Amino acid sequence: MSFVKKYVFLLIGFSFLLSKFPDAINYNGMVVSSNQYASDIGIQVLRDGGNAIDAAVAVSFALAVVHPGAGNIGGGGFMVIRTHQGEVTTIDFREKAPSLAHQNMFLDDSLNVIPDKSWSTALASGVPGTVSGMWLAHDKYGTQPWSSLINPSVRLANHGFKLDPLNCSYLNSDKYSSFLSNDIEAKKIFTKNSKYRIGENFVQLDLANTLKRISYYGAKEFYEGETAKNIVKCMNRTGGIITINDLKNYNAVERKPIIFDYKGYRVYTMPPPSSGGIALAGILNQLENIDLSSVPYHSSDYIHYVVEAEKRVYSDRAFFLGDSDFYDIPIDVLISDAYSKKRWATVDSSIATPSSEISYGDINFHYNESEETTHYSVVDKWGNAVSVTTTINGWFGNGIVVDDSGFLLNNEMDDFSSKPGHPNKYGLVGNKANSIEPNKRMLSSMTPTIVENPEGELFLILGSPGGSTIITTVAQIFLNIVEKQMNIKDAVEKGRFHHQWLPDAISFEYENFSNETLNDLESRGHSYYFRGSIGEANCILVDYIYENNDTTAIYYGASDSRRDASAKGY
Repeated sequence: MSFVKKYVFLLIGFSFLLSKFPDAINYNGMVVSSNQYASDIGIQVLRDGGNAIDAAVAVSFALAVVHPGAGNIGGGGFMVIRTHQGEVTTIDFREKAPSLAHQNMFLDDSLNVIPDKSWSTALASGVPGTVSGMWLAHDKYGTQPWSSLINPSVRLANHGFKLDPLNCSYLNSDKYSSFLSNDIEAKKIFTKNSKYRIGENFVQLDLANTLKRISYYGAKEFYEGETAKNIVKCMNRTGGIITINDLKNYNAVERKPIIFDYKGYRVYTMPPPSSGGIALAGILNQLENIDLSSVPYHSSDYIHYVVEAEKRVYSDRAFFLGDSDFYDIPIDVLISDAYSKKRWATVDSSIATPSSEISYGDINFHYNESEETTHYSVVDKWGNAVSVTTTINGWFGNGIVVDDSGFLLNNEMDDFSSKPGHPNKYGLVGNKANSIEPNKRMLSSMTPTIVENPEGELFLILGSPGGSTIITTVAQIFLNIVEKQMNIKDAVEKGRFHHQWLPDAISFEYENFSNETLNDLESRGHSYYFRGSIGEANCILVDYIYENNDTTAIYYGASDSRRDASAKGY
């Protein structure tokens, strides 16, 4: 390490004495994910000369092994890529509705929603997209051999890994133990007569064999080979409707990002079928109408302003958003400053607007008709950056493991609107834009995001799991950094709050907000309740040291202490 870089790190150390120290600081590369094994594998790829996209692919397959509650090859997600040249793109590998799906498939004869049919049955599974998404990202932007990125995960599954406290807590819980016992294949892998112990070696031989086939034959194996046949076998066994043609016809797609500016910072995030990018733009664009930096942090004024913006955005989300391949969504209008000014003009600075008085905005447009997720961020020595959020929706998906294949299926069909106005498991309501149709992608809240500073340099890689709270988590971390000048660790660790229009109440994390603040919010007409942790934001902030003609990028990694996450750099 040069004298300059040693000096830089010394200065960094002093700068964090009065705040929480980042989990990792380095300048060659950084991986922040939900699991130490996955982060270690990603960093090794970077050490071996791979770029951030290579590392992201490796981390994804590793999480399928070591983080089975949310990591997956049986689900889907979204990826935002920024190359070191400043080019930005997104990969959409969201699941699709099977070709036999139909609008009323989760309703009874009286057109009432059947409880849990879209959650804990084989019908809840959309066609998985993760393997296709990783293949597309690697094919277009990767540099290392495909097999070299998957083989470390094959070994982990074959030889086992040591269970961490998070995995043990879920596997030992009565709720999930009972849930996973409902399927004979899941029961064989994830349940036993005694309790799992922290540090116990966990082996998944069927999954190892599946990953080995994918490593050797590529994504085609998953969608047309032995694994595809096993998925159809599972559907026949459990009453699902995914066919071999559904699998053959699935394709991840590259899409243009949602792009907007906030006080000189340029934000790149996901377009539909993710609602995250449009909603994030809506929240931040509204808040740009006030000087939030001068409002005391987490005061009643601060929370009031943020919540009022959130309410209006989630109302718009419910009406306008769905799969843009099926519906014309007025994206340019929804993310425009003019529209946000119009929405913000209805905010009273002192009194809460009841959700019953908030509807979707009038934009003169006519329609033709996880929380259990995981997020990881990667940056390499060249400055390539990747933000990925992936999911099987509920923790352990629908609880069904594919025969002889060792992986869980998703329950993403619940993210459709089973019936207009009827809430899903996360309390989100939708309209015709998000109704069930064959081959359609269901709406998502996932919000992988990359931000440039006012100089146009890479600045921030962020995202989070958390179902409907993902959008507000990303927005609040961004504001913590940009408006309140927090370092990345403080920004991630600060208490969070959430409002999604319906139900009309603010949810607060326990023990993070003063009684005075809560009482004042109540006097303004806000209802609230307390809940457990919100999200798990694994983020990277980039700073720069300029000396003569030399620029040194410093990577700060923050793994969220709300779960057993891991930040690794080199």
